[in-house]
Parts: sequence; C-alpha cells; structure tokens
Amino acid sequence: MKKAILLLTSLFVLCSNVFAATSELLEGDFIQKAQKRINEIGFKILNYNGIEKRTVFEFNPRNVKNAYSNSNNRQIVLFRGLYYSLESDDEVAAILAHEISHSVDSYNGIFRGAFSYWSYAFAPKKYEYKADKKAVDYLVNAGYNPVSLIVVMNKAFPQGRYDWYSTHPLTSRRMMEIYEYIYKKYPEYLANNAYKDNVYYQNFLLTSKENRAKFQKKIETNSKHSVNYL
Repeated sequence: MKKAILLLTSLFVLCSNVFAATSELLEGDFIQKAQKRINEIGFKILNYNGIEKRTVFEFNPRNVKNAYSNSNNRQIVLFRGLYYSLESDDEVAAILAHEISHSVDSYNGIFRGAFSYWSYAFAPKKYEYKADKKAVDYLVNAGYNPVSLIVVMNKAFPQGRYDWYSTHPLTSRRMMEIYEYIYKKYPEYLANNAYKDNVYYQNFLLTSKENRAKFQKKIETNSKHSVNYL
C-alpha cells in the first residue's frame, strides 16, 4: 500500500512538473509571437509615415487593459489585457498609431522634448484628440483601415459619466470626432465600409444617433463651428 501511494505521489509530482514546464513554454511562445506582431505592425506604421523619430514597442504580459507611450524613453507598451481585445492587425495598428502620435509629440520642445510631458499635462484632452486624428492619418498611410479605431474604442474603452476630471475625453466624443475626421478626409472608408456588419461598429451607430444627427446638421448648414458632442 505504501509503495502504491509513493508511486502515485511520484507520478503526480512528475505530471505537475511536466504541466508547469509545458505551460511555461506555451506562455513564452505566446509572448514572443505577440511581441513580433506588435513590432512588425508598429514599425510598418513608422516607416510608411516617414516618422524619423525613434520609437520602440513592448508587449507586457500583465492582464491590464491599457496601452501607453512613455515620454522619457519613447517606448510604447501594449498590455495583454488590451491585446486580447484586438481581433485583427487593423485593430492592433489602431492602438499603436494613437500611441505613436504621443511618442512623436514627446520629441517636441527644448532640450530634446524634456518638458513635452508638461504640455500634455496642461492640456491632455487636446493631445488625445490630436493623437486620435493623427492615428487615422497614420493608419491610412500604412494601409490599415481607420474605422478600426472606432471599433476598438467602442468595445474596449469605458464610458465615463463626466470628462471634466479626466485626462481623456468621453469615449463617445472621441469616436464622433474620429468619425467626423474620416468622413471629411477619407470618406471612401465609410462609403465602402468593411466594418458595416461588425457588431461593435453597429453598436457605435446605435449609440451615436444623437451625435450623428448633430453632425448631419453641421453638414447641411455648412457650419464651420465645432460640434459639442455628448
């Protein structure tokens, strides 16, 4: 009986070690592939847009639904939690393109952009809107679909109650500003919309009815004023 228990214990330990080793190998393979994918998409955006400022990319395996651009070392970090939400290269590119805009801005100013962070700190919403629109340009120039930026935001970015205390504008406003920018500058992506049957884009159309009605009125009246989106 004791021999049987000892044998079973040994087998359990062996199986546990094999499982742990296999899981570690699979995890390492996943991280390596994710890093390679992010590098290829990120550098494609940089190259096709002729961006001469150095930027590098890092995949962080922590389960955090976020991405950011470090203004000190110009490194763009994409976390696993957000990466899981991205279903295509277009969507990965949408996140990276937005962060690349922040990275480029970090080079502006005296002392090689040493104080660029303070420009953002004093007007963060301005730079978020700017990064969204630059992301659209970057995506188009690199051959990606800019509507993907709306899709990613709608499924992955929460909707706050107010934006007066936040560094980021309300997601609903950001999506409409992107929609308006695409409509004016790259209308072909809306006329021949590859995302028209996408459930997240359809939801954007549903939840943006009032905002799009405001935009439609702006078009009909040929107004040059900004729309106060909800």
